[in-house]
Amino acid sequence: MRSTGIRKLYYSISEVSKITSLEQYVLRYWETEFDQLKPAKNRAGNRIYTNKDIKLILHIKTLLRDEKYTIEGAKKVLESYEPEPDDGQLPLLTFEQKKKIQDDEIKVEMAEVKQFLEELLEKMK
Repeated sequence: MRSTGIRKLYYSISEVSKITSLEQYVLRYWETEFDQLKPAKNRAGNRIYTNKDIKLILHIKTLLRDEKYTIEGAKKVLESYEPEPDDGQLPLLTFEQKKKIQDDEIKVEMAEVKQFLEELLEKMK
């Protein structure tokens, strides 16, 4: 895992969904269940999440999914929850490094496909 080094003030619900590996409907549902989770909305009415919101979501996810709390139990735990101070880093943004495919391999495969299609076209004439 490597950090992207990207630092943003606000994230859309789709970005938060990817970061937290949670579906968007789950994030919206949790807003109705957990009073602490109240992302602001922009002029268009879209949710805008802060780093603090994302840390809270990840904490809720840990409580519910990993530690097997019920929603009511998680609410009680969150009464005493204080997020860590924002240190300017967002370690949440880590992505698996994708395997790089060599350009030469792609060129060879594309040439084979092209040749196949040309032969097919000739047969159709």
